[in-house]
Amino acid sequence: WEFNGSFHQPSAFLMMGIPGLEALHPWLSIPFCALYLTALLGNCVILVIIRRTQSLHEPMYYFLSMLAVTDLGLALCTLPTTLGLFWFNVRRIGFDACLTQMYFIHILSFIESSVLLAMAFDRFIAISHPLRHPSILTKSTVLKIGLAIVLRGMVSLLPIPFLLKRLTYCGRTELSHSFCFHPDIMNLACADIKVNVFYGMIILLSTVGMDFVFIVLSYILIIRTVVSLTTKEECLKALNTCVSHICAVLVFFIPMIGLSMIHRFGKNVPPLVNTLVAYTYLIIPPALNPVIYSIKSTHIREALLRALRRKR
Repeated sequence: WEFNGSFHQPSAFLMMGIPGLEALHPWLSIPFCALYLTALLGNCVILVIIRRTQSLHEPMYYFLSMLAVTDLGLALCTLPTTLGLFWFNVRRIGFDACLTQMYFIHILSFIESSVLLAMAFDRFIAISHPLRHPSILTKSTVLKIGLAIVLRGMVSLLPIPFLLKRLTYCGRTELSHSFCFHPDIMNLACADIKVNVFYGMIILLSTVGMDFVFIVLSYILIIRTVVSLTTKEECLKALNTCVSHICAVLVFFIPMIGLSMIHRFGKNVPPLVNTLVAYTYLIIPPALNPVIYSIKSTHIREALLRALRRKR
C-alpha cells in the first residue's frame, strides 16, 4: 500500500480466475486459447479479404472492417492477463496498468456498440433508399463516422481513470475477473463512490443505451419497408442481408446488458455467474463475429474461397 497525501492507493490489484475452479485453470485455458485464436485469426482474415477484394470496397464492408479492428483490440486487451492467470497463475496487476486496461476495454466496447449502430443505419439506407445509398454513404462520410465513433468513446470515458484515482482504497484488492472493469475497481473503494456510479450510469445510458435504442428503431423502419415489398422473395432477400448484423447485435448486447445488471443490482448473484457473463461479453463476440459474417455473408464467403483456391 502506498500513502499519497490524504488517501491510500494500492500499488496493485489481484485478479481472479473462475471461482471454485482454480485447480482446473490449466485445462480451462484450452477453450480460452481456442476462442482467442479464432478471434485473432478470424478478424485478421476478414480485414485481409476486404482490403484485397475490390468488390467489397463498400460502406457495409468498411463498417465490418471497423468491427473487426475493434474485436481485435478487445481480444488483445484481455488476452495477456487472462492467459497469464490461467497458465502461470499471475494474479498481480499494477494499479496504473489496471486503469489503462480498463480504459481501453471500455473504449473498445463503446466503439463496438457505435459501429453496430452505424451498420444498422447502413442496412436501413440500403433497403429503404437503395438508389441513394452510394451518394449518402460515401467513403468520406464513412471515414467521418468512424472518427466520430472513436472520439466519442475516448472523450466520454476520459474522466473514468481520474475518478478512480481520487478514491481511497483501504484493504480489499481482489478483482472479480482476470481483467480490470470499472464497476469492479470502484467497488473496492471505501470512499463515497456516488460520483463514479452516477457518471458511469449516465455515460452508459447516453452511449451504449442510446445505440441500442437506435438500432431497434432502425430495424422497426427496416421491417416496415420490407413489409411493403411486393413479393415474398424480395422480402426474404432484403432480410437476409441483415441476418449477420442481427446476430452480431445479439451476441454483443445480451451479455453486456446482463453484466451491467449484475454489477448494478446483482449483489446476491453467485460469483461464478458474474465471471461467466463477463467472459462471454468480452471474449465470445470477437470470436463469433468473423465466423458469423464468413458463414452468412455470401460475398465474404466467396472471396475467402477464391483466396483459398489461389493458395492451393
